[in-house]
Amino acid sequence: MRIIVGITGASGIVIAVELLQRLKKMDSVETHLLVTEGGMLTIRDETNFDVYEINKLADVVYNVHEMDAAIASGSFMTDGMAIVPCTMKTVAGIVNGYSDNLLLRAADVCIKEKRPLVLVPREMPFSKIHLRNMKELADIGVVIMPPVMTFYNTDMTLQSHINHVVNKILLHLKLPSELIEWSGGKK
Repeated sequence: MRIIVGITGASGIVIAVELLQRLKKMDSVETHLLVTEGGMLTIRDETNFDVYEINKLADVVYNVHEMDAAIASGSFMTDGMAIVPCTMKTVAGIVNGYSDNLLLRAADVCIKEKRPLVLVPREMPFSKIHLRNMKELADIGVVIMPPVMTFYNTDMTLQSHINHVVNKILLHLKLPSELIEWSGGKK
């Protein structure tokens, strides 16, 4: 399988790192990575990683301005894309078909080829514009997955919340997930 991971400048880089680490362990997955300039700044500001360490987690790494890259074409077969975290600027670009960089073009390709596209938007609160844009994308099949905390898990650590979001992303990309299935309320 080929999975594209996009990292933008929104807060929540740790979710992308966890996703890339999990994908790296899957022998059957080839990971294609894009990091925007904003993503590079957020990596610097939010983590102890540098971009080169994160790049090593992927099989193929692209410059976000490399518009002739394989993933810019629908004839290059991929199995889906996750943009983690996803800025509202990126959401706006995708919903309006404004593919002025490779990340937006790769998302556009996933939509036109009807391949899974998962967006993990990081903004709070959402404005009416944000909600309208996300609704438009959801209406055409894009999975909108804000990294919402889960209070029903007994392990309430930050890592458990990150794991939950990553498991949900993997589930929607049709990849092995360690998602704990809800079995109902207390008996």
